[in-house]
Amino acid sequence: MKLLLIEDAKDVAELIFDYLEQRHFALDYAVSGSQGFLLASENFYDCIILDLMLPRIDGLTVCKQLRENGLNTPIIMLTARDTNEDMLRGFRYGADDYIVKPFDLELLEARINAVVRRTSQDGFKKLLACGPLTVDLTTRKVTREGIDISLNPSCFSILALLIRKYPAPASREEIASTLWKDELPDDDLLRKHIYQLRKILDKPFDQHIIKTLPKVGYLIEYE
Repeated sequence: MKLLLIEDAKDVAELIFDYLEQRHFALDYAVSGSQGFLLASENFYDCIILDLMLPRIDGLTVCKQLRENGLNTPIIMLTARDTNEDMLRGFRYGADDYIVKPFDLELLEARINAVVRRTSQDGFKKLLACGPLTVDLTTRKVTREGIDISLNPSCFSILALLIRKYPAPASREEIASTLWKDELPDDDLLRKHIYQLRKILDKPFDQHIIKTLPKVGYLIEYE
């Protein structure tokens, strides 16, 4: 089982690493919310262990943004806060479980196994379908009319957002926030990403399905 640990307290991270590696888990590690978001967006993990209090981008924001991008990997949040309000906020933002520090490492292992088992049984690893497109949010595999499409992480995130919004459009601001969070670039960079997505997803086919809605954004439209 492959895990991603996002935790800025190195002593806590070392304890978790030492224990879980001995239990034959494979782990990647991120020390900040931005680094963790990037790893989670570009790689497959069976479960993400996410600390609530992180520098710059906190765990709730990371969790919320990953869910909005269509990532369905189970997320267990770690926190020193044990109030009902904090826990409810975590669940509202898409967390699957919550563990309050300090915690027993055997309990963490049990929670990981339980949440992965539960979400798999619930059909958590699902396929999104939209006309001729299918998108596997777990393996990040994209097909159109049965043909495999290879997308970089940015184009995949845009496509996942457009499918989740279908038939409504996604605004330029929504797409930019998905890709760059609060550090929004100029419009030229966003247009380049849309051009790249169209070149890969539309150009080889007779019907172009990614449409521009003037002064609004972009949407998927097909006959």
